[in-house]
Amino acid sequence: MRPEVMLVVGYLVGSIPFAYLFVKLAGRGDVRRIGSGNVGATNALRAGGWKVAVPVALADVGKGVLAVLLMRQVALHPAWVLAAGVAAVLGHCFPVWLRFSGGKGVATAAGVYLTLALPAALAAAAVWVVVLVVFRIVSVASVVAAAAFPALVYLLGQPSLAEMAITVVAAAVIILRHHANIRRLVRGEEPRLWGGKP
Repeated sequence: MRPEVMLVVGYLVGSIPFAYLFVKLAGRGDVRRIGSGNVGATNALRAGGWKVAVPVALADVGKGVLAVLLMRQVALHPAWVLAAGVAAVLGHCFPVWLRFSGGKGVATAAGVYLTLALPAALAAAAVWVVVLVVFRIVSVASVVAAAAFPALVYLLGQPSLAEMAITVVAAAVIILRHHANIRRLVRGEEPRLWGGKP
């Protein structure tokens, strides 16, 4: 199978809407009509609690891991492997099954980079946790970690120009997917994970 075909496979793997499916299976309705309407683990938490959100988060991380492992079966060049992971991120953000309206891509990107760039991924996770503890707002933690990630990949690894370009694209997609959150932050309306609004 050609690497180009595996990019499509990576997208389709990433497009599996686990938050939508798991919330439905839990009898909690359509996650797109709850909270922020986002098809991701944070909104699954609002819709179904931790028992739904944790499996969603793990499954979304797994999509990134699986896309990488599948590409490695047909191409070992790091840029191809990373591109397959980012295709999964795009699938999560723009799933064909939900009219291209999906999640933010953070967990799926985490799966990709935990597989391919562990030191940078762990450093980004640390940034995410620190920002979340300080601000108690998931979107702020995610945007800051995404913005920092290309620099972390550069500083903690030896990426090629192609790998850096793909990483910048992935970070930009994640940040842009938070556009509604950013607007709510500017208006002071973005809810905290605990403790109400800012």
